[in-house]
Amino acid sequence: MATKKTARTKAKPPAMSAKEKAENASKLALKPSVNGAAVVEAYSKGSYGETDIDVLIDELRTQFDKVENGDLHYCEAMLVGQANALQAIFVSLARRAVNQQYLNQYETYLRLALRAQNQSRMTLETLATIKNPPMVFAKQANINQGSGNQQVNNGTTTPATRAEKTVNQQNELLEVQHGGEILDTGTTGATVRKNQAVETMG
Repeated sequence: MATKKTARTKAKPPAMSAKEKAENASKLALKPSVNGAAVVEAYSKGSYGETDIDVLIDELRTQFDKVENGDLHYCEAMLVGQANALQAIFVSLARRAVNQQYLNQYETYLRLALRAQNQSRMTLETLATIKNPPMVFAKQANINQGSGNQQVNNGTTTPATRAEKTVNQQNELLEVQHGGEILDTGTTGATVRKNQAVETMG
C-alpha cells in the first residue's frame, strides 16, 4: 500500500515594517557589489537584453574576492578591453572629423577624438603600473622609549636653528677673507706694552 507523502510547506518570512525596508535599502545602496550591478544592469539592456541583478551581484562579489586575494587577472583584462574600446571611439570620431565641411563640427569631433585617445593612453598607463608597481624606499626612524629620549633618523637631515646658521655663515665669511684659514679666537694673544709708539719716538 502506497503511503502518501505529505507536502512540506515553507514558512513565509515575516513581513517587514516600513522602517526595516528603509534600513535594508540604505544598506544595499552602500554596497559596492549592488552599486556596480545596478549600473551594469542599466547600461547593458540595449546590448545584451535583460539581465539578472542577483547574478550580477554574485559575479561582482566573486571578482572582489579574487582581487582581495591578490588575483588581478580580471582587472588587467578589463583595462585592456577598455583601452581597445577607447581606441575604437578615437578612430570613429577622427574619421568623422575629417569628413566635416565646417570648422565647428570638425573641431568638435576632433576634440572628442583626442579625449578618447588620451583616455586610452591613461588606461594603458594604469595597466603598466599594475604590472610593474613603482619601488618605495622607506626611511628608518629609531625612537628610544627609555630615559635617554634618543631619536635616530636615517636618511634625514635635522634643520639647523637660526643661531647655528648665523655662526656657520660667519665662519664661512672668515674663511673667504683669510684664505681659507679660520681665525682662532680661543688662544691667548702676545702681551703688548701700552704707548709703544710714544716710547719709540722718545
